[in-house]
Amino acid sequence: MEITEIIKEAMIFPSTDLAKLAVYIVFMIIAGLLSIVGFIFFGIGLASNAAWIVVGIILFALGLVVGFLIMGYQISIIKSGIDHAETAPEFNWKGNLITGIKYFVVNIVYFIIPTIVVLIISWATNLFGMAYTIVSRMMLASMAAPANATIVITDVVPQSLIINFGTAFMITGIIAFILFVIFAIIQTMGQSRLANTDDLKVALNIPEAFRDIGRIGYGKVLAVIILIFVIIAVINVVITGLNSYIGGFSIISIIVTPYLIFFSARATGLLYSDIA
Repeated sequence: MEITEIIKEAMIFPSTDLAKLAVYIVFMIIAGLLSIVGFIFFGIGLASNAAWIVVGIILFALGLVVGFLIMGYQISIIKSGIDHAETAPEFNWKGNLITGIKYFVVNIVYFIIPTIVVLIISWATNLFGMAYTIVSRMMLASMAAPANATIVITDVVPQSLIINFGTAFMITGIIAFILFVIFAIIQTMGQSRLANTDDLKVALNIPEAFRDIGRIGYGKVLAVIILIFVIIAVINVVITGLNSYIGGFSIISIIVTPYLIFFSARATGLLYSDIA
């Protein structure tokens, strides 16, 4: 499919079956509420009765299960794009749960590599050591200073340390950004491979996932991913802007966010269908 066709079809797709979109929205709300309430009860348990900690853990675990169901259904939407199905896939609770767990593993594996590299670079540039020194000096100065006194960082931290920290932070940040963008693109192929085969081993084949980008076309993959990102970003900016004029308008995100998830998953599947 052409790039414009992929984006157009993906934008229309969520509205082809509003009932399934509504179910997805409900499950997103349930997952969010279970997680939030679970954290609240866990906090109450730490502060007072330890019994609430157990309740918090149970609620959070239930939220995680629902989250896996949601993630698994996203993979099903990608599969619908690969197969060019006309409507959204049916919910398969057991299948979606298992696939969601697989998808979770895929995300961990694909992003653990850039994370490790960034941590190594941070260690090599002594980023964490310098950050610890700066924070420690600021805290000690704050404790020794009179109440309401203003602490200026240049008064307690040598300029050379600030410069070295800034340089190390910039270098690490640039490398981290580049690595995570690259692996995010490769991960898009990984999740598509999972959707196409339902095989975790195939999905975790990072070299082949990278080659899939070339098989589809580097320009086409980048163009579709950038367009997805831009469309989602623009819509979110518009919602944020309208919320500043119309109080509470951001509540519409409860509907818009799932719609955009359907859109991006469908577009990913249509993109991968070129080589499936």
